[in-house]
Amino acid sequence: VQLQASGGGLVQAGGSLRLSCATSGRTFSIYDMGWFRQAPGKEREFVAAVSRSGSSTYYADSVKGRFTISRDNAKNTVYLELNKLKPEDTALYYCAPVRLGGNKWVPLYDYWGQGTLVTVSS
Repeated sequence: VQLQASGGGLVQAGGSLRLSCATSGRTFSIYDMGWFRQAPGKEREFVAAVSRSGSSTYYADSVKGRFTISRDNAKNTVYLELNKLKPEDTALYYCAPVRLGGNKWVPLYDYWGQGTLVTVSS
C-alpha cells in the first residue's frame, strides 16, 4: 500500500490543522490505520489509531483531547485533526497501517511513505 500524507504547515500555538493520508489499493478497509510523528532528534512515536470500521479510536496521552483521528473508507483516506497545537507537537507526521503489538500500536510494515511537516510556533 502506498501512503501520501498532506496538510502540514506552519501554525501558531493554539491553532489547528487537518492532516490527510491518501492510500492506494483496494484493501484500505482491512487495515487498522495510525498516525505517528518524529520530532527532530527524537524517535518516531505513536500518535493515534483508528479501527477498520472507524468505530474505535486510540490516542497517545500527549494528544488525547486535542487530536482526532478518523477515516473515510470510500476515499481510502485517514485524517488527523490537530487542535490546541503546542510547540512540542512540531514533527514530521506519517500514517501507516498498524497492529496492536502487546499493548502498543506498531506499524504493520516497515514502510512509511512521505510524511507531512507540522511546525508550531510559540
